[in-house]
Amino acid sequence: MTFLVLFSTVSFTIEKHFCGDVLIDVSLFSDTQKCGMDSGVILKNKSCCKDEVDVVKGQKELKFSSFDDLDFSHQQFITALSFSFINLFDGLEKQIIPHRNYSPPNLVTDILVLDQVFII
Repeated sequence: MTFLVLFSTVSFTIEKHFCGDVLIDVSLFSDTQKCGMDSGVILKNKSCCKDEVDVVKGQKELKFSSFDDLDFSHQQFITALSFSFINLFDGLEKQIIPHRNYSPPNLVTDILVLDQVFII
C-alpha cells in the first residue's frame, strides 16, 4: 500500500530531443544533450531540432481515513480477516528426536580391518 501511495504521488518530466525526425536523446531527471545543430543550421527561419517535454503529474490530494470512518460491517470484516491471518501461522510443536541422547558403543577393534573388507 505504501508503494502505491508513493508512486501515485510522484511527478516527473520526460524530455526528448529530436534532430529532424530522429530521436537523439531522452532524459528523465536531467536536461537532454543537444546535438549541436540548434544554432548552426536554420532552414526557412526554423531550426531542424526540436525538444519535447512530457510532464507526468502525480496525485496531489490524498484522502486520509481512519478505522472509525468505516461502516460496522466493514470493521467487522477487517477485524475477522486480521484475526484469522494472525492465527494462520501457528508455530510447530516441539519435535521429539528419539535418538538424541543415544551414544553409540565404543569400538574395541575396527571390524572392517578385522574381516578384511575394503571398498575399492
